[in-house]
Amino acid sequence: MTTEEKLQHFLDTCMEDARDRSNHMLDDYMTALEKTFAEHQADANRRAQMQLRQETEKIERDINKKLSIEQIDIKRTLGQKQEELKDKLFVELKDMLANFLETQEYQKLLEVQVQHAVDFAGGHEVTIYLDPVDEDKVRRLALHHGNAQFKVSDYSFTGGMRAVIPSRHILIDNSFQTKLAEAKENFHFDLSLTEGGHTNG
Repeated sequence: MTTEEKLQHFLDTCMEDARDRSNHMLDDYMTALEKTFAEHQADANRRAQMQLRQETEKIERDINKKLSIEQIDIKRTLGQKQEELKDKLFVELKDMLANFLETQEYQKLLEVQVQHAVDFAGGHEVTIYLDPVDEDKVRRLALHHGNAQFKVSDYSFTGGMRAVIPSRHILIDNSFQTKLAEAKENFHFDLSLTEGGHTNG
C-alpha cells in the first residue's frame, strides 16, 4: 500500500470515526432535547391543570356566592309577599267579623261566652265588658245573667267580650281583637303544598 493510499485510508477512518461520534453526539443531544421537552410538556400540563382547577374552584365559589345572594333575595321577597298576603287576609277576616257582629249567631255566641264566664266565676263577683258596638245588647244579656255586672268598654276590641273576676285575679279575654292578634301571630303559610311543583288550577 502506497503512502498516498495509507493516507487516504487514515483519512477515511478518521472521517468515519468522526461521523460515528458526531451521530452518537447528535443522538445523545436529541435524546436530551426530547427528555427536556417531555419534562417541560409534563410541567406545562401540570401547571395548566392546576390553573384549570383553581379557575374552576374560583368559578364554583363565585357561582355559590351568587346563588346564596339570590336565595337570600328570594327568601326576603317571599317573606315580604307572605306578609302582604297575610295582612290582606286578616283585613278580609276583620271585614267578615264586622258582618258577623250583625247576625243572630253573634248574639248567641255572646250569651254562651257570658254564661261560661259566670259559671267559671263560681258565685264570685264577675264584671263583663262588652265592645261599644254591643251597647244595645247589654240590657238583654243582663236580664239573663243578673248575677253579673255589665259594662261597656271605653275602647273597642272588635267584638266579643272580656270578663274580670277581681277576687280571683282572673281575666277572661274572649275579645275578637285578641283572637285575631293570636291567629295572626301563629299564622304561617304551608309552603310544603308547593314543594312538589306547581299544578294548574
